[in-house]
Amino acid sequence: METLSTDKSFGGVQGVYRHHSAVTGCDMTFAVYLPPQAEDGPVPVLWYLSGLTCTHANVMEKGEYRRAAAALGIAVICPDTSPRGTDVPDEPDNWQFGSGAGFYVDATEAPYDINYRMYSYIMEDLPALVAAQFPLRMDRQGIFGHSMGGHGALVLALRNPDRFLSASAFAPIVNPMTADWSAAAFEKYLGNDPSAWRAYDAVALVEDGHHFPEILIDQGDADSFLESGLRPWLFEAAVDGTDTALTLRMQPGYGHSYFFISSFMEEHMRWHAARL
Repeated sequence: METLSTDKSFGGVQGVYRHHSAVTGCDMTFAVYLPPQAEDGPVPVLWYLSGLTCTHANVMEKGEYRRAAAALGIAVICPDTSPRGTDVPDEPDNWQFGSGAGFYVDATEAPYDINYRMYSYIMEDLPALVAAQFPLRMDRQGIFGHSMGGHGALVLALRNPDRFLSASAFAPIVNPMTADWSAAAFEKYLGNDPSAWRAYDAVALVEDGHHFPEILIDQGDADSFLESGLRPWLFEAAVDGTDTALTLRMQPGYGHSYFFISSFMEEHMRWHAARL
């Protein structure tokens, strides 16, 4: 692991790091914020998954999570959203696919299956690295994210309720199999059989019997992607009558940007802390 930068913030340390991932077959960059409590021993972990076109830097620079993380004693890990590099297949003119748009799936279709394995990277590769390098309570993990990252957070939580103790999302893509800006990517990554897509779709996972104790979703009602890509009411309908308790909050006047995310970041941090 290579340290790219470290900066003191609210008594803790915001670091950016790089390592070679055998899972994605390329160098990966990620950010870790360690609160001041980490100086005295391992602290709980909160994973933040970012959205389309983003890297670790978007939430690190605009998410405003460090004050709350320091007060609550929680480490925040921010992975990248996809593999990157000149040898990684991409569609440079398509912001909804390829670089910056890994959708947190393990691709099965060539040529993407070699590198685009973000589900396994988040579940296996990066956790093993950070557990060895940082003072973290890997038995106390939560996960949240935004948009495509909200989709990823819901999928990882629903598929791994024994790993994560808390899960929330900002404006998640809850049903990517049918959303305008994700169905085409799913076909390229996973093939033309939609039954293979269900393992990476929160609505389909609930329909197939997966559940998580409780989930918090915040969604701006002025989000320009609300009707075509996000549609949180589909997830609300799916979990109705199941063992998954959902709190869906429609926030008046908010859009899709980090102005929205940062407005409710502290509430999400405290929500996770109560469960971690």
